Amino acid sequence: MKATTNKIVLFDGVCNLCNSAVQFMIKRDHDDRFMFAALQEEAGLALTKKYNIDTSRIDSIVLIDNGKAYVKSTAALHIALYLKGLWPLCHGALIVPRFIRDVVYDIIARYRYKWFGKKESCMIPTPDIKRKFL
Repeated sequence: MKATTNKIVLFDGVCNLCNSAVQFMIKRDHDDRFMFAALQEEAGLALTKKYNIDTSRIDSIVLIDNGKAYVKSTAALHIALYLKGLWPLCHGALIVPRFIRDVVYDIIARYRYKWFGKKESCMIPTPDIKRKFL
């Protein structure tokens, strides 16, 4: 696993919604701040262990930034802060109590395979974006 000072996004590598979200982030990450790793891959497994992330409870998206792990809606809103366009405005939703934000997040996470589908294996990045993956 390469050492990096970038923000690291861990995602469910077999989830179509999660893979689409990663593609969305890559397109809007003009400052090259993010690195990515699937939760199911070696780098993702090592990081979930290092940050004591229980993947039986958190299995969709995690942001690791400055030595701190953010999960669920908090991770998504922190990620939005660093994207180009109007997306940083979403960061303001952090004023909504986490338990309320996470209810919505958990509903989407629970049904993501049913609504968006599932791959048989983790996505394989194109050579163009492979450098952004751990």
